[in-house]
Order: sequence, then structure tokens, then C-alpha cells
Amino acid sequence: MSILRLAVPIAFLVSSILAAPSDSGLTTVRTEIQRIASAAAGEVGVAAWRLDGHGARVLLNADEAFPMASTFKIAVAGAVLAKIDAGTLRLETLLPVDPARYVESDVIANALIHPGVSLSVHNLLELMLTHSDNTATDVLTAAAGGPAAVTAWVRGQGVTGLRVDRDTAGIVRDFFGMPTGMFSEALATARKSDPKLDERGNHPNAAFDNDPRDTSTPNAMAELLSKIFTGHALSPSSTKALIETMERCHTGDDRIRARLPAATTVADKTGTLGGSVNDAGVITLPNGKGQIVCCVFIKKSELPFAAREKVIADIARAVYDYFLFADLAQSK
Repeated sequence: MSILRLAVPIAFLVSSILAAPSDSGLTTVRTEIQRIASAAAGEVGVAAWRLDGHGARVLLNADEAFPMASTFKIAVAGAVLAKIDAGTLRLETLLPVDPARYVESDVIANALIHPGVSLSVHNLLELMLTHSDNTATDVLTAAAGGPAAVTAWVRGQGVTGLRVDRDTAGIVRDFFGMPTGMFSEALATARKSDPKLDERGNHPNAAFDNDPRDTSTPNAMAELLSKIFTGHALSPSSTKALIETMERCHTGDDRIRARLPAATTVADKTGTLGGSVNDAGVITLPNGKGQIVCCVFIKKSELPFAAREKVIADIARAVYDYFLFADLAQSK
């Protein structure tokens, strides 16, 4: 993994926080995040705070709606686990995965190419959250009762500003303007008619960026994560299962985790489509200093993929240092 650097050294940021009252430290980190965000060549939203509720919140465009892309899978997981808590599903329940539901993804659609697939809810959650598998997501979205039921569960947690309107097949179809029919066949048809279709998936799409569907504000996503991680949304066993699964995320190594100390525990979910590159999760600070929720959304950016991920990594490091050293300053 490459080592990314902030233009303003971390030591400067830390010394500024330690040397100044807490409000000056907050001003310093907000200024630094705005500086980092300006390099995104798009719009950036940030929401970060301590899970225990102490201290200030670090916010940037935190009430603006951003396309969630695959970060919506956090809400799907919550809605499914709520059904397990209610006794209407079990982690061991086997759900059929019909090839007609296959959506291009890294595991199911690519590896399990023959009919006859059934997977447990637990394995589907694992694939959805750790590999961002789209087929697993759509099977689980249906098991939760559909997108409207997922949104209803989010509202039941007292969280507004986050809405789920489609499954991944619906989101991708609309982004690319794909024809109707079985997803794999529609995708093949779209690729045949537009050889640059896959490349379009790396660039902003005005209709997608301005669509209110399947969006969240950084505040709303961070609030949902706070409810989950503090045990207010699900049972203790479901909370534990969700957190442990998110800690195994394989898609975010170059985002929130990238510039944090190697031993740092991060539980997150990424999202990527068009000009949007997102990461939302919880960072555990060292030496019992607590946990911080951190949500960074980017939209409408034409930067190369790695450059957008670097913005998230740099913001996450600034947030990490602020909460770690501001806490040290306040304890003296």
C-alpha cells in the first residue's frame, strides 16, 4: 500500500490542537479538511464525531444529499438483522439465489456460474458487506421486504436524510440507461451498443448526481452508524455480528484505513459509482480513547479513482488526529 501524505504535516495539525483551546483545535481541523476537500475537484461531505457523544462534531456539507452508491448496504444489513431480531429470519436461513437475479459483482455472479445456488443469510451479509457483492445485496434487499421496507427501518431509528429507493440492479440500470430484461442480458446488450459503457461508470453522471433517490446526507449516514454501533438499533447479538462483519471489509483499504496506524480497527462500508467515491464507518482510537464515526462522501468528481480515494484517506487521518489529540488536550 502506498503511503499518502497531507500537504500540511500531521505534526503541525497535532501541535495546533494541543497548543490551542478546543474551539481553536476544531477550527484547525475544519480548515484542514476544507483544504483537503478542495483537491477532490468535486463536492465533498464529511460528518465525524465521538460515539460517546462527547466533544464537537466535525462537519462539512453534512446536510447535503449525496448518492450513497454501495454504502446503502449498511441500511440493508440493518433491516435484515432487525428481521432476525424479530424472529422472522435466522442467520442460518438459506435463500435461493436465482441466476435471473445475478448482478455483476466480484463473487456470486463471477464465481457461482451454475444454477442451484442457495446461501445463508449470514453468508449473504458477509459477501454484501466485505466484498460489496451486488447479487447478495439484491437477495437481501428482497428478504428485508424491498427498498421501501429498508427506508422504513431507517426511519424507525429516528434517522431522516437517508432513503433507499432501488436495489443495486435498479441503480445500475438507471445509471447506464440499460434496457429491461434479465440484468446480465441487459448489460450485455448495453455493452454491445456502447463499447465505452464501463468507462462511463468512472465519470460523473448529471442525472445520477441530481437524483434524490438512494441518497444520504453525511449526517444521516453517521447518525445511522451511531445508532447501530451504540446498540440502539439492533439486539446485542445482531450488533456484534454487523460490526464484526464490517471490520472485515475488503474494499476500503485505500480509503478511511489507508493513512491510519496499521493496528487501527476500522469497521466500514464503501460505495463507488460514477463521480461518487464514498466510505462510512467507525474508527477505534488507541489506548481506550473511544471510537469515532466517520463518513466521507465525494460526488461529481472527474479525478482519477486513486486521487479520490486519497482525499478520503487524508480526511480520515485529519479526523483521527483531531479526536485523538483533542481528547489528550482536554484530559490535562
